[in-house]
Order: sequence, then C-alpha cells, then structure tokens
Amino acid sequence: MKRNLSIGLLHSASGPYAALGQAARAGVLRGVAEVNADAALDVAFDVVERDPEGRLDRYAPLCRDMLRNAGVRHVFGCLTSSSRKEVIPELERLDGLLWYSAPYEGFEASEQVVYTHSCPNQHLLPLLDWAMPTFGRRAALVGSNYIWGWEIAQIARERIGAAGGEILSDRYLAIGDTELDHLIAEIRVLRPDFIVNSLIGESSYTFLARIAGLRAELGDAAALPVLSCNFTEAEIGAAGAAAEGLYSAGPYFEAAAGGLGSFAETSRLAVHELARLLHGTAGGETLPLAQLLALAARRGRPSRLDPDTQHARQPVVIAELRGGRFREILRLPEIAADPYLSHQDRLPLPRPMLKVVS
Repeated sequence: MKRNLSIGLLHSASGPYAALGQAARAGVLRGVAEVNADAALDVAFDVVERDPEGRLDRYAPLCRDMLRNAGVRHVFGCLTSSSRKEVIPELERLDGLLWYSAPYEGFEASEQVVYTHSCPNQHLLPLLDWAMPTFGRRAALVGSNYIWGWEIAQIARERIGAAGGEILSDRYLAIGDTELDHLIAEIRVLRPDFIVNSLIGESSYTFLARIAGLRAELGDAAALPVLSCNFTEAEIGAAGAAAEGLYSAGPYFEAAAGGLGSFAETSRLAVHELARLLHGTAGGETLPLAQLLALAARRGRPSRLDPDTQHARQPVVIAELRGGRFREILRLPEIAADPYLSHQDRLPLPRPMLKVVS
C-alpha cells in the first residue's frame, strides 16, 4: 500500500526563461509518474503546483503558500540563483526543503536546499580546462547582470589567469536586454580565442545570433567559439541555427536525458532520489535530509548526495551543438561537488577595479 505525499512544483512556465522552466517541470512530472507507477516503492506523490511566471517577487510568497497551506514540505523548483535565494528564508522559517535542479555558481550549502545539478568544479572548470588548450587563452566574458553572471565570471577570471591566460573584456547586461551593439563592436576588435557566455534567455539567443553574423562577416565559421554552461537542449529551438557550434558542459545530454535535456533529467532523478529516501520510512518526509541519508546508507542504499553539502556527485560531459543537437566530445567520470572550490589550486586575485554596470 502506497502512502501519498504532497510535493511542491515551483517552476515558471512563462517569462524570460520559460523554456528552461518548462523542461524542468516536465522532468518533475515524468519522475512523479514513474514513482507513482513503481510497485516496489511505498510512496506516491501528489503535485501542488504554482507558476511564478518568471517574476522574482512571486517565488517567496508562492513557496510560503505551499509550505504553510498545502501540506508540502519538499519543493521542486527555481532555476535562477536569485529565485533560489528568495525562497531560502521561507524554507528556513517553515522547515521546507528545495530540490534545485539547475547548474549554479557554487559558494552555497544551505541545509534547506538539495543541489541536484552541477556546480563550477563539475561544469565550468572542466570546460575551461578543455577549451584553453584547444582554442587559446585569450577570453572575453559576457553575462547577465545577476548572481550567476558575476560568479561565473569571477571563477573564469581566476582559472584563466592561473593558466597564464588573459581576460580581454568582461561585460554584463540586464536580464532580457538585447541591445548588443557595443559588445559586438568590442569583440570584433578584440577577436578573443573564445567567449564565456553567461547570458540567459533572450539576451543569450540574441548574442548568439550576433556572433553568428560576425563570423559570417569575418568569413570564418570557426572563429569566436562560445562556451556556455547554462545553455541546454531546451533552448535549441529558441536560439535556432545561431547556436550552432556552441560548447557546453553538464552531467547529461540528449541520449541520456530521454530527449528532454539535463534540466529535465536532473529534475526527474531528484524525484526518484526523494522517493528512495522516503521508501520504508513512515513519517520520513518530516526528517532532516541528513537523517534520511544516514538511514539510507545503513540500509545499503547509498545516495549520490553528499551529507555535508547536500550536493550530488555528477558525471561531466563536454559537448558541441552541431546539426541541431549536442554531440559529446569528452566524458569524465563522476566528480564530487566542491561548491566552495576548497580543493582547487586557487590563486589570489588582484583587487577588482570598480566600474559602472549599465
């Protein structure tokens, strides 16, 4: 006899990153259907869904409503780091747990969050370590003006500098901004060996289209390779042919992700992870994650989640977008998450120069 538990779904089906939200939502719903159909598990999930519509001010109140009024303790959702940070105070206040299935910039380990996608030592650093010997060490950085963009640029500056490379430019745009003339003019002059693109949504798609146009102008289809750790299969349709040649890194690409992409697959696997942790533990939904992980280990069901940081071990796949799909270039074994980069050879950075971000 299965016991039914309510879980929350807090992904945006509309707004500036709707394609990613819809992919993650599809992964959660697929995982729920699989768990509910699995006779070997003694739990089944009912989904309580709220749509923040990509608006940052809606995440916290909707999360609070689910935790306080809908019998939910486990919430699957949020894609941006800003939305994740918005809901953490509500999770702390009402003892909820967020299952977060997007790549993120690291430097966080909240007891109220389970990090089921990759952090920088599992995406950005392997991608840079592959790219620099392949393309060169002169890089341009461009990102959206928020947490992901800032931190990815900081880590990239440090890694490239430690390898003897050079950052030629470091620019930011407001989320959704598509006025790119100044960025393209600068890149045309600088001709970096590669570009680290941490833009999201329409800003990224427009940037890729402008870079494709610049390659055509230069008469070199291989020029200006673009690396992007946050671009997934869910965005190929939105970006169109302009995304051809983009390089990405993540734990899964198409074949292993059932055609939905890594955001969907990490979301699906997160649902299964929760079901396995709760299986055979009546009332387990009220226990701290560390206690659930300890119980699972004692029962011979070890988890990919680190009990100290609540981050998942992940494989690392580097892939190139060719012919409208990602093609695997390099696969590394599973890597334990190191969210604070405490095990990396890190060099001190010079004092940053203050600048106006427009």
